[in-house]
Amino acid sequence: MWDAVRAAGALAERALWGAEASVRLGELERGSSLGGRLEELRGRSVLVATGDQLTAALALIELDGVARRLVLCPPDLPRKVVPFVMATAAVDAVVSDRDALEAGAASVGTFVTCSARLAPASSEPAGSHHTEWILLTSGTTGVPKLVVHTLASLAGPIDGDRLLTVPAVWSTFYDIRRYGGLQILLRALLGGGSLVLSSAAESTADFLIRAGARGVTHLSGTPSHWRRALMSPSAHRIAPHYVRLSGEIADQAILGHVRACYPEARIAHAFASTEAGVGFVVDDGLAGFPASLLTQRGAEVELKVEEGSLRIRSARTAIRYLGSSGEPLADRDGFVDTGDIVELRGARYHFVGRRGGIINVGGLKVHPEEVEAVINGHPQVQMSVVRTRKNAITGALVVADVVLRTAPDSAESGRVAELEREILQRCRDALPRHKVPAAIRFVRFLGVAGTGKVVRQHA
Repeated sequence: MWDAVRAAGALAERALWGAEASVRLGELERGSSLGGRLEELRGRSVLVATGDQLTAALALIELDGVARRLVLCPPDLPRKVVPFVMATAAVDAVVSDRDALEAGAASVGTFVTCSARLAPASSEPAGSHHTEWILLTSGTTGVPKLVVHTLASLAGPIDGDRLLTVPAVWSTFYDIRRYGGLQILLRALLGGGSLVLSSAAESTADFLIRAGARGVTHLSGTPSHWRRALMSPSAHRIAPHYVRLSGEIADQAILGHVRACYPEARIAHAFASTEAGVGFVVDDGLAGFPASLLTQRGAEVELKVEEGSLRIRSARTAIRYLGSSGEPLADRDGFVDTGDIVELRGARYHFVGRRGGIINVGGLKVHPEEVEAVINGHPQVQMSVVRTRKNAITGALVVADVVLRTAPDSAESGRVAELEREILQRCRDALPRHKVPAAIRFVRFLGVAGTGKVVRQHA
């Protein structure tokens, strides 16, 4: 990757800014984050298990083309899962900014410390491997799947991106060890720009202040990230030229809220998954995507819908799953089933939810995201999450937790009751009876997982 970074030019002017430290890309021509031990990692399967995003980014730049395999370990990966990941990926070396025990690498043969304080490099690394990049799925129902990419498949969506004709200062709410964050890292590195990295240790408000101070021009995150950002007064500390939403359904409400906050910015929402790669980007200001995308013959990315599920085939998709599960990543025609259910409404497909997230109410199916889109359309609602609650008669009921844009104080109980009635009536007008929430609970905030997606809890 280093050759491609250098080819993008202006290394002395470009930087990776972390919360505590920063590195000019020009410094990497003369220094190394790996303490002069790069050659020890040549041809190895390397687990990159840093606590800090900056050190992870530096290690990835140096190790691509040198290591046989790079395994990106998200910081929220449960400690008990690390041995499974290491065994599945045949890890024989670990790079970390922590000690071996803390990184879960006590038994590995080669352990290399990575630091944002660059040590002099004895020589420029020569690439000798087509490195496999191993990304982990979220693993919400158990151990994660290990997905095999190459730099070519990861960088495929960047080729021809018109945004990259002008050097940009990128930033993202995502962690770069996840697919969405890695896409932004590569856009910055390969597109001639800089990148402001987020930190799990800082608040959304502090991150926005720091991003604004660095002059961020391009910023990405999930709709949940953006809903939380827009709740902060610090949302006005940035003046982005480009805002990107991905990772969750971008309903019309959040697209409208982002547009209202940043009227001069180009607003886009992208569909991507770790397995399927980037499917498309929509920037017409409307939720969903044009049905015409399914009829473009010979397109770089091919889409089709089978049994309501969106399927994708392109050179951007991952190569395979790693391990012995035997589960194919794509069907025999090369299409990846995303598991995202879409519905055709006129000339546009709309996302209604995940196949695995359906709530069963007396034998009738409810996609939580479909209900949330209706609730979020209320002008006083900032964000919501719809979940299931057990019921002795129907098996489950639909309930909703709602964050208001301006929370009424304790003396406004009448206003709270009125808002509840308004939201429920909105649901009754737009949804079948079994999809209408049985209860609304107003909360001050909703949890967002390390993936950037709202946490869905079942009661």
